[in-house]
Amino acid sequence: MKRIAFAMMAATLLSSTLFAQTSGLTDQEKKDGWVSLFDGSTLKGWHEYGHKPIGSIWTVSSGAIHLDPKKRSGEEGGDILTDKEYSNFDLKLEWKISKNGNSGIIFYVKEDTTKYKESYVTGAEMQVLDNDGHADGKIKKHRAGDLYDLISSSTEPVKPVGEWNQVEIKSSNGKLELFLNNVLVVSTTLWNANWDKLVSGSKFKSMPGFMKFKSGSIDLQDHGNEVWFRNIKIKELK
Repeated sequence: MKRIAFAMMAATLLSSTLFAQTSGLTDQEKKDGWVSLFDGSTLKGWHEYGHKPIGSIWTVSSGAIHLDPKKRSGEEGGDILTDKEYSNFDLKLEWKISKNGNSGIIFYVKEDTTKYKESYVTGAEMQVLDNDGHADGKIKKHRAGDLYDLISSSTEPVKPVGEWNQVEIKSSNGKLELFLNNVLVVSTTLWNANWDKLVSGSKFKSMPGFMKFKSGSIDLQDHGNEVWFRNIKIKELK
């Protein structure tokens, strides 16, 4: 009986550890105000851009959200977004990209499809990319970790294709910081004169709704390439 009880306890501990590694929160994280945005087995709390149900190209596999474009049927698919909007936040997650792949993590997305047909029209993006295999890797401000088309990463601690990368996006009262694999790669201030200058020198200058909202959804991009996301959690800041 003791052996059985020990085995059951060990299995429970292993299960909880695996969940914490992919989607769960530690007791300390919960006390500190962190909330999981992905339960490890379903896409509850997410929807496709345009308030649509999630199509078959987005699935959950091995504790990760997986975009598989081979499952696309017709025009099915698109970015997926959190049901909830966030203002000041600390977002952490992990991503893994396919060979030659391209994706992104977009934030402050305002989901008004009568005005904005795509998520990137309103939200800024931290680039997810195979720097060596995708054409965007040859474009300044389009590489992994960059604040897409706005600010290049100060350094490039990105891991090779097929390996998991840790991301932190922290936005607090206009101060924006992007971390890749625990390295601060971008730091800027939103919504001031310098920010307006950055936008005016980018592809977003012709998009009047770009980053005009100080509250919005978190978005995982469908750029047509296979990508994985896991361990997604957020802490709302004052």
